[in-house]
Amino acid sequence: MTSQSWNATAYARDASFVPVLGEPLIAVLAPHAGERVLDLGCGDGALTQRLVEAGCRVIGVDASAEQVTAARARGLDAYVIDAAALPYEAAFDAVLSNATLHWVPDLSATLSGVHRSLVPGGRFVAECGGEGNVHAIRSALWAALARRSIAAGPLDPWHFRSAETYRAALCAAGFRVTQLSTFARPTPVPAGIEAWLAVFARSFLDAVPEAEHVTLLREVAEALAPTLRAADGSWTADYVRVRFAAQRA
Repeated sequence: MTSQSWNATAYARDASFVPVLGEPLIAVLAPHAGERVLDLGCGDGALTQRLVEAGCRVIGVDASAEQVTAARARGLDAYVIDAAALPYEAAFDAVLSNATLHWVPDLSATLSGVHRSLVPGGRFVAECGGEGNVHAIRSALWAALARRSIAAGPLDPWHFRSAETYRAALCAAGFRVTQLSTFARPTPVPAGIEAWLAVFARSFLDAVPEAEHVTLLREVAEALAPTLRAADGSWTADYVRVRFAAQRA
């Protein structure tokens, strides 16, 4: 079983680029004041706050209790709920999801829950890691664990699916797909690749004793430096994204 834990403080400090890069989704969603919106995978609520500022009535849900606590500290209405077990029925005009679906093992159950949560004609806008996302990073992690005789497969929490996989799954769940694209988005990592790994690759790190975490991080960083580190020492993660908009029939 994979297990990704989250440190809300480290996330806010080292991964604040995630909600910033998700802001274009709000333009795609085009929310209206007074609309009921679900933020699926709200994290610490940074993007959720933007929806509130747009005048929407927003509920955020996330599987991480620590992230939900951070969202509530912003004054947001947030709950610990698994994406594949949404309890809502015709409760929202729109659902927004940023950088969440690639953490979800059961895509079918998640999309069915989103469909059920929306009113007829409701909109669903999302962006997530697509096929090939962080390929270099993932490969370096797998190789580092293999050198320790640890199988990385069962630890890997990521589900980077193709755009066509999303199209088929959305249609099967009862959605009409109105926009769908996949694109490479090399993403600057201001805090450095070791900080990125410490936030997003916890399940790999936790496969070794805590005393070995620093060594593992440095080893993976050294392997990635030739491709992801610039001459000035800055890091760029090899992101590939899928973005879509869909409507409940």
